[in-house]
Amino acid sequence: MELIKNILIPEVYLPIIYIIIGYITFRVIKKLVKTVFDRQKRINIRNKKRYNTVVQLVLDVIKIVIVTFVILSILTVYGIDVAAVLAGLGIASVLIGLAFQDLFKDVIVGFFIIIEDQFSVGDTIEVGGFKGEVLHVGMKSTKIKKFDGPIMIISNRHIDKVINYTNTESMAIVDIPVAYEEDLDRVEKLLTDLFKKLSKKLEHLKGDIEIWGVEDLDSSAVKIRVAVKTDVLEHFGVQRKIRKEVKDLFNKEGIK
Repeated sequence: MELIKNILIPEVYLPIIYIIIGYITFRVIKKLVKTVFDRQKRINIRNKKRYNTVVQLVLDVIKIVIVTFVILSILTVYGIDVAAVLAGLGIASVLIGLAFQDLFKDVIVGFFIIIEDQFSVGDTIEVGGFKGEVLHVGMKSTKIKKFDGPIMIISNRHIDKVINYTNTESMAIVDIPVAYEEDLDRVEKLLTDLFKKLSKKLEHLKGDIEIWGVEDLDSSAVKIRVAVKTDVLEHFGVQRKIRKEVKDLFNKEGIK
């Protein structure tokens, strides 16, 4: 009987009840949050990694809030002045905020980078003249790898202007110089036949290779411009292949 009486006092059972309520509340909210974001993932598969990051961030914030309320509720059971504790926390928060304001800025900017899907891992972006592939997007910093090797680690608060090359198609443009004495109608006819074959042969094309016409009258040649849309950042390779095929054609047909 003495044991039961000790258990039934508020100082013993109320903290246990508060902990159980906090745990159940977190589990319910966690399930709701994941249900909402899982629906979003099915709508847009590309954002899977971004949504997973946001879900984890939201759940961490919710967990901190629930744990704080549970602790404060338990403190009231033992007669501790919660108002005084909160006042102390407020002062401490101000001091911490002043000391870590740059860190907070990084976290806030990182949160909006993820929420707004400004860029994701694997995207090719340009920040402050540095262009490369995104290796990591964190809440504090972002890692970008340049194509020739160097890696830039930049604090999120310094990312204010970003060019994202991944969300758009690229354009391969080649200017073909032809001697003035050549018959341009014949040259364009040969190029048209060649590009019909190349449009089916080359990889990463987003359409047919088009002849735009005479682009420039140089001192020694007439420049004919051709163009085609390609997959993101594949235009450099496509341009090189077009130049090679045109050179082989000109050699075969005796065109200068």
